[in-house]
Amino acid sequence: MLHGIRNCAVVVLLLVAAAGQGQKIVYSEPEKDDTRRLNFEIIGKFGSNVLIYKNVHNRGYMCLYDNDMKQTGKVEMEYLPSERLINVDFFPYADYTYVLYEYQKKNVVYCMAAKVDGEGKLAGEVQQLDSTHIGFAVNNKIYSAVVSEDRERIDLFKINSRNKDNYVLTTLLFNRNLDLLHRSVVNIPMEIRNEYLDEFHVDNDGDLVFTKFQRSGSDNITSASLMIQRAGVDSLVQNRLDIDKTLLDEIHVKIDNVNKHYFLVSFFYQQRRGNIDGLYFYVWDKQAGQGIMENTVTFGDELRKEAKGESNTHAAFNDYFIRNIILKRDGGFIIGSEAYYTTSRYNSWNRWDYLYGNPFMTPYDYYYYSPYMWRYGYPYYNSNQAVRYHADNVVLLSFSNTGKLEWSNVIAKEQFDDEGDARVSYQIMNTGGQVHLLFNQQERRILLLNDYALSPDGQVTRNPTLRGLDKGYEFMARYGKQVSAKQIIIPCFYRNYICFAKVDYN
Repeated sequence: MLHGIRNCAVVVLLLVAAAGQGQKIVYSEPEKDDTRRLNFEIIGKFGSNVLIYKNVHNRGYMCLYDNDMKQTGKVEMEYLPSERLINVDFFPYADYTYVLYEYQKKNVVYCMAAKVDGEGKLAGEVQQLDSTHIGFAVNNKIYSAVVSEDRERIDLFKINSRNKDNYVLTTLLFNRNLDLLHRSVVNIPMEIRNEYLDEFHVDNDGDLVFTKFQRSGSDNITSASLMIQRAGVDSLVQNRLDIDKTLLDEIHVKIDNVNKHYFLVSFFYQQRRGNIDGLYFYVWDKQAGQGIMENTVTFGDELRKEAKGESNTHAAFNDYFIRNIILKRDGGFIIGSEAYYTTSRYNSWNRWDYLYGNPFMTPYDYYYYSPYMWRYGYPYYNSNQAVRYHADNVVLLSFSNTGKLEWSNVIAKEQFDDEGDARVSYQIMNTGGQVHLLFNQQERRILLLNDYALSPDGQVTRNPTLRGLDKGYEFMARYGKQVSAKQIIIPCFYRNYICFAKVDYN
């Protein structure tokens, strides 16, 4: 069975000398059901083993791989219902993971939790976290869950938006043992038409943080607030942003648990549907209970020329999207953004029609937004036209803790794919002293995995190309997941199958 694949997709080792360090790549061997239609998620590393979730023919499996990426176990998740399963999420810890899943039975949607050990086996009884009575069948999930950086707090929430003037937010705060610490129900008046909620996060104290903003159709954000629900408190604190003269794109939130700060970052415009002018950021200090920084940084002509690619200078950033917010211990931060767009023979690309009408950006829909979950056919669009997906240059901007731009750098790349966007874009790997950006580049009609290393002072070094001794492996870098300080797991296409590559930084 799969005799030819076993001959080619065996363990492949590659040692590359790069600035005094080496990278070792080991590939797994695909099973007969690991076709390109496979739905999977990389969960994490437990001891020397890696766990990967696979959904095959509506059945879930925990697949165990050893240090050589040989599959040593496959446990069927019999507790998952085969019908009306709506969503599955994973929250890994050092030696176990929680499986949170949601399913419908008759007119009730249940949110359940199963504890799974490092070998993928069920440990203890399945626990019901909550349930919701509804009068119809649902396809989209009702529950979302976020976990704190130290993994000590899990916040499960649902939003009843039936009344467009008053949303009802229900939150259930758990500790790492899934003991319920507090349940609350709060009303959120939606005072203005076309208001939305998004970007939910929980800090190490259990405080829930999210954004509330107004957007007219697919237009810019004209008003926005940072919303905070303190742990154990049945009310919300609303902090309005001062953007009366500034129009925002999409707001990203990052929690700095070390300095007790909340970062809000967005591209900004000076006129409706105009060109992107620069970056807006806002910093909230928990201890002071107030905003301590609100600023805009306009992109200069020199940076625009480096970033523009095929665009004119004024429109240089119109294809860019914020991908990463990397925090520094002194309170500073690095913003990573990428040029990302589509082209078609029939229609020119339009940021407004594309960005806010596609399934990536559905507010508080974290299942589709997961950077580690691969679903066959994702992304999808309401079009039968041939579409080419592009992911080009990456711009890195470093700011001090006072909001001053310290340095900028542009990593030039040009990626495209006609089958989907799985093989374009990049993933970051933080090895402590450096941040690595991993992405495919086409060389002589072959996709090769490139590694660019970013040092703390903003210097970018291209390491020797990472590639397997056998050709044919095409990396899906954007779905890679760092599983330890020096190790990342990256899914790959091999012929018509999916396998997984383990990259070690020695």
